[in-house]
Amino acid sequence: MKFVDQVRIEVKAGDGGRGCLSFRREKFIPHGGPDGGDGGKGGDVYFIVDSGMSTLLDYRYMSHYKAKNGAPGMGKNMHGKNGESLELRVPPGTLVFDDETGELLTDLTDPDQKVLFLAGGQGGRGNARFATSTNRAPRYTQPGIPGEVKQLRLELKLLADVGLVGLPNAGKSTLISSVSAAKPKVADYPFTTLVPNLGVVPYGGYKTMVMADIPGLIEGASEGHGLGTRFLRHVERTDLFLHLVDLTCMQEGDPFDNFQMINNELFKYDDSLAQKPQLVVLTKMDVPEAKELAREMMMHFESLGYPVFPVSAVTGEGLKELVTAVGNELDRQREEQAAAQLDSEEGSG
Repeated sequence: MKFVDQVRIEVKAGDGGRGCLSFRREKFIPHGGPDGGDGGKGGDVYFIVDSGMSTLLDYRYMSHYKAKNGAPGMGKNMHGKNGESLELRVPPGTLVFDDETGELLTDLTDPDQKVLFLAGGQGGRGNARFATSTNRAPRYTQPGIPGEVKQLRLELKLLADVGLVGLPNAGKSTLISSVSAAKPKVADYPFTTLVPNLGVVPYGGYKTMVMADIPGLIEGASEGHGLGTRFLRHVERTDLFLHLVDLTCMQEGDPFDNFQMINNELFKYDDSLAQKPQLVVLTKMDVPEAKELAREMMMHFESLGYPVFPVSAVTGEGLKELVTAVGNELDRQREEQAAAQLDSEEGSG
């Protein structure tokens, strides 16, 4: 399935139906009064979060969406039928912006969340509504009120607990395929991964975490180089990073310099990203030259306060320890968040 994470669409709620101009015309009642019914209400527009979706692809090839109009009123005081509402299904993590002002209108994150987004127009009143003691045969009706319309920009930010970051070909796709059921494309050349991939990783016996394999970042990613800003958007919601460092690619420069470069790009894109916890993962420990450098690099990273895990996705070395450490860190964060929320509720109470 093609991954699409940004689209522009126009959405419109249904127009209200027009009120009816009608008079009773029945045998033996030559001067029947007004009996024009009201028009039906236009259909509303809803956004619904669908956990089965992971892309905005459905909106790429169709850009105009409209709820049904309300039906006009009819004689014999019959009201028009309400217009059918429109339900737009989107994946979790979708942000809805006003494309003209840039204002964030809603952030859709909760599974099965349903949000009334645009209200349909009210139906117009028929002439029966305007009869008075002094005007028993009104010839006036109301048109229906037009439904709301907006130009929107939908952006998808993946919802994941853990984000994998690092240079292209650092081993992110291989790692996520080894610890989850995700099957991203894996090959020995840069930019194999051109779209983010999600994998569900079991840990602690019965718990799971969602891991996002983000396409490799390069210098200038925060300015859009290598589609960097599009990729970086998907790590904004993660709770921690696994920063993968490949010790076999010395031709790409010093591994620690590359590590700092990636962190600098994260900081320039959004300084809050640089504050997220990071675990350093030294990859490809099945390669002899990587194994030789590992001890020295571990000491270097640990001296700076980073937990370090040498792993091989090929042999499985270190993967169990890594997953356990990540799970423990996530559990610690969730306990802290729950305690902070409890304190907040008690304070406000």
